Amino acid sequence: MTTGFSRPDGRAAARPVPPQITGFQAPLEGVRAIAALAVLLVHVAGSAGTITRGENAGWLFNGGKVGVALFFVLSGLLLYRPWAAAALDGRPPPRAGGYLLKRALRILPAYWVVVVIYMVTAGREYIGDPLSWVTLLTLAQTYVPDPAWTSVLGPSHLLPLWSLTVEVAWYITLPATAAVLSWCARRARTGDVGVIAKRLLLAIGVYGALSFPFTAFAFFPEHNAHAGVWLPRYFVWFAIGMALAVVTVWARLDERRPVAALCRAVSDSWAACWTAAAMLFVVGATPVTGPLTLADPDGFWTATLHLIVLGACGLAFAAPVALAPPGHPAMERTLGNPVMRFLGRVSYGVFLWQMIIIVAWYEALDRAFRGNVLTDLPVLAAASIAAGALSFYLVERPMQAVRRRFRARPS
Repeated sequence: MTTGFSRPDGRAAARPVPPQITGFQAPLEGVRAIAALAVLLVHVAGSAGTITRGENAGWLFNGGKVGVALFFVLSGLLLYRPWAAAALDGRPPPRAGGYLLKRALRILPAYWVVVVIYMVTAGREYIGDPLSWVTLLTLAQTYVPDPAWTSVLGPSHLLPLWSLTVEVAWYITLPATAAVLSWCARRARTGDVGVIAKRLLLAIGVYGALSFPFTAFAFFPEHNAHAGVWLPRYFVWFAIGMALAVVTVWARLDERRPVAALCRAVSDSWAACWTAAAMLFVVGATPVTGPLTLADPDGFWTATLHLIVLGACGLAFAAPVALAPPGHPAMERTLGNPVMRFLGRVSYGVFLWQMIIIVAWYEALDRAFRGNVLTDLPVLAAASIAAGALSFYLVERPMQAVRRRFRARPS
């Protein structure tokens, strides 16, 4: 298949292969692995005290918080893509009931195991408290915090799971959000895919921009620490992934415009994009995006820069992968290799179990905030990956068989 463009020798140039929009994409598993390892890095370094002690360049580990932005960008890309395809080519959208059931089967079983294990071990003081059980099991701990907890995010062993509460809230609202976005795009009353795609991107831009007035609401007239970890604050990170989803589908459907060529240009510029991501990682590690502790940003401008810098970092890292054609050599070598695929496969379990393992390690050694990240990180990473693998093979993979039954149904 060729385009209308010609090469200097007079022959038609081959049309660039558009990005893959269905099926398994190994490099995206690698992105998921990088996100999980970044979150692990910042939690180990924070618990060891390496970030806050001011030794050498220990503050750089604070940039690992970009892992949360990467997770949200990935969710926006992968989960919104079927709705983007429906909006652009007029096919029926996914059925909300089937989608929500599959999400529940993906997220809840492994998470419930973590909660139960925590409550019967380190969380025994809460085991008789019905409020703790209900809020933790329903992922409502950031919306209805138990007064017995020392943080608005929940028990210390489960603090990182605040981001899972945001993810799940986004999952639940996605069908309605997608319907509104599709309505905005289809109001153009045209069959031109390019026009619809541009309107859809504009609507997603407005959706993402809502993060900033909500961030202002979290700080004015006074600081509301709870609102800082609610879904609307992170619309912009999900919107980045959703926009990438629209571009990938657009490149597949619209052969008249050089969208696929633009996607290929971005993916072939992966080195420049990842260099920019590394630079933004360094900026994100500084106090300009939040304290050098695991605390939420304590000022409006700091919180705003937190969203912008880490979101831009996530975009710079994920865009070349999302927009790459199938089998892109650099993506396959760096992110689609067997090691990265394995780490991506077990990344959810790594995320769920890491803080329980980290806190237990430092409590057992009585070295909280007095650790050494260079010696502690390999041990804790190995333990977290092992726990993630057990979670995957004992809980998550058996549930995949159940999910496949629903995936086989037309949606």
